[in-house]
Amino acid sequence: MLFPDYRPRRLRQNDAFRRMIRETILTVDDLVLPLFVIAGKDVRNPIPSMPGHCQLSMDHLVQTAKEAHQLGIPAVMLFGIPEKKDPLGTRAYATDGIVQKAVQTMKRTLPELVVITDVCLCQYTDHGHCGVVEGQTIDNDASLDLLARTALSHAKAGADMVAPSDMMDGRVAEIREILDENGFSHVPIMSYSAKYCSAYYGPFRAAAHSAPQFGDRRTYQMDPANALEAIREVSMDVEEGADIIMVKPALPYLDIICRVRQEIDLPIAAYNVSGEYAMIKAADEKGWLDGEKVMMETLTAIKRAGADMILTYFAMDAAKAVRG
Repeated sequence: MLFPDYRPRRLRQNDAFRRMIRETILTVDDLVLPLFVIAGKDVRNPIPSMPGHCQLSMDHLVQTAKEAHQLGIPAVMLFGIPEKKDPLGTRAYATDGIVQKAVQTMKRTLPELVVITDVCLCQYTDHGHCGVVEGQTIDNDASLDLLARTALSHAKAGADMVAPSDMMDGRVAEIREILDENGFSHVPIMSYSAKYCSAYYGPFRAAAHSAPQFGDRRTYQMDPANALEAIREVSMDVEEGADIIMVKPALPYLDIICRVRQEIDLPIAAYNVSGEYAMIKAADEKGWLDGEKVMMETLTAIKRAGADMILTYFAMDAAKAVRG
């Protein structure tokens, strides 16, 4: 079809036409809100690099979750900030851990809201790495039992879904096995399958107090230059029993989301991470761009690439925008 017989602008000339042929529509059902929970009462510690977000004590966590639920957001993702840390991250799998108590509280007060828990050790270890450290090396196999115990403790507390983010090889199978053996075969696993070693995580690490105390995470998180490796990682997690797979970060890895969408038929989650959020917020505060429009364009692009759900710090703002 060539001009002048075909004129694409015919179907762009008014809002009704544009709405009728729109290929990708972002809805509140696509959104998951990440939340940070900390010990104490009446605590709201603002996160400077993530305007609008705070470390929340249980009372404020529940109130924020209620607001999200009222906006129609179907799920939240919980990240815990413990009072104490140690080399083995024991507070990650303690029955009275911060996330375990938060899950119990939220399921009592908001049973309809889906509560997803991040399964990792980095916030709970004094070295800040996502697994057991031997010397200067992260011991993959020694970490699996602790990660599985963490997932099981979350399920016992009432979590609707667990989400391992550590990037240890074999952890999905280990978690699936321990959940099934303990009567939690109904609990889905959302695996951070293609999680890249990204500089976009900076604000999150400040918020969760999870920066590594030595080295970096390049020996277990993926090299940003690799795409075929992402397909291998995703395929492994699918074989091991993942119910949903995740690509993280989202915006710099839209090509990966698209390629994964073509390769697998499981639901795909994408994490619109803290650095992506912080850049838009900072530019908006400077008056350099229209923050709401860029937010919606960004989230729509992530969905257009193939994501079925988007974890985003914009969730509440986006929910208000799509509801009108």
